[in-house]
Amino acid sequence: MFNNLSEKLDKALHTLKGHGKITEVNVAETLKEVRRALLDADVNFKIAKDFTKRVKEKAIGQDVLTTLNPGQLMVKLVKDELTELMGGDTVGINLGGSPTVILMSGLQGSGKTTFSGKLANFLKTKKAKQVLLVGCDVYRPAAINQLRVVGEQIGVEVYAEEGNQNPVEISQNAIKHAKANSKNVVIIDTAGRLAVDEEMMNEISNIHKAVNPQETLFVVDSMTGQDAVNTAKAFNDVLNFDGVVLTKLDGDTRGGAALSIKSVVNKPIKFIGTGEKMDAIDVFHPDRMADRILGMGDVISLVERAQEQYDEQEARKLQKKIAKNQFGFDDFLTQINQIKKMGSMKDLVGMIPGAGKALKDVDIDDDAFKGIEAIIHSMTPDERTSPSIINASRKKRIAKGSGTSVQEVNQLMKQFDQMSKMMKMMQGGGGRKMMQMMKNMR
Repeated sequence: MFNNLSEKLDKALHTLKGHGKITEVNVAETLKEVRRALLDADVNFKIAKDFTKRVKEKAIGQDVLTTLNPGQLMVKLVKDELTELMGGDTVGINLGGSPTVILMSGLQGSGKTTFSGKLANFLKTKKAKQVLLVGCDVYRPAAINQLRVVGEQIGVEVYAEEGNQNPVEISQNAIKHAKANSKNVVIIDTAGRLAVDEEMMNEISNIHKAVNPQETLFVVDSMTGQDAVNTAKAFNDVLNFDGVVLTKLDGDTRGGAALSIKSVVNKPIKFIGTGEKMDAIDVFHPDRMADRILGMGDVISLVERAQEQYDEQEARKLQKKIAKNQFGFDDFLTQINQIKKMGSMKDLVGMIPGAGKALKDVDIDDDAFKGIEAIIHSMTPDERTSPSIINASRKKRIAKGSGTSVQEVNQLMKQFDQMSKMMKMMQGGGGRKMMQMMKNMR
């Protein structure tokens, strides 16, 4: 996520290293590189220029605090400005109304239908809402079928009317259906349209007037950069939408849309899409995104995702097993599955401070655990419960069954043994000893 921009900003901010005081000369040099990094990320020239001007005004003449060097102070100033540029505060979705009506708008191919499903899944699982998806794309072949597949995947009802080519009528009927069937959220997936297509723009305007939605969201493919920002302005002039959704942020995006769109349309980014899976959706937090862009990670989001997968009862069972030295490969597999539920590995690594930079050239695949899982699944129930019984002949059989080598099985056994010892140590008050040892090593 924004790897190019992160790398260039990191290089720009390093030009201040070693200076005892921030001066106009070294600030100008640094901010010239910052502006160049923003322009390379497809940020509008005026926005990039105003951004660096504001940072310069705040930086000039500031004495370096005793706990900071100039580079760290400049990072803080840039981080604060990035946060403001992307909206400042987190803005949630309005779930008022009975039912809540959410109208999706955007260009063709921006990912509206997929995101409609992600949002429905998010509201169903995180907010305990009864959601109805509505297919109002009456032009694109198989659009309704796509929505039905998505709805089936997440267990959400899809409302559509075969043969009816009037999306205004369909959306009104869908709301009546929602009220009659105790649905408290209606998400209307509309056809993609070009801002220059007056007839199609009038159509979505008519849908908007007919259903009076609590939320009108504009879906943007973040990989289209500055073009997406210009389109957002044209749509906003017609719809006066409530918020922006950035999709495909897991791709090789330059970041221009995320950094520019708030300044151009003065509407908050409310959600981001971070992958293909139906749970790959995040509420947009400008401050956390600024941290990630500057390589500081996003520990808060990482902890929140971990807490979502945390099962207190299972954790207590695990603690007892560790205490009795009964931690086996089945338990290890359970931990892997919980990590996988937290999101894509690339996204999770980006949330760990410094990890994104350290692993920038490493391709982190979502199938990173595939080999480990294959090895464990090739073990017998007894072997998974009591790893100590796995001898040389068993290792050969496990390697053959998993399509791996004996060396890979040995490596996993060694890592598992080290992890088991570490967990045992942390359980028995060893955590405090370890922390003390680390302090003494400084």
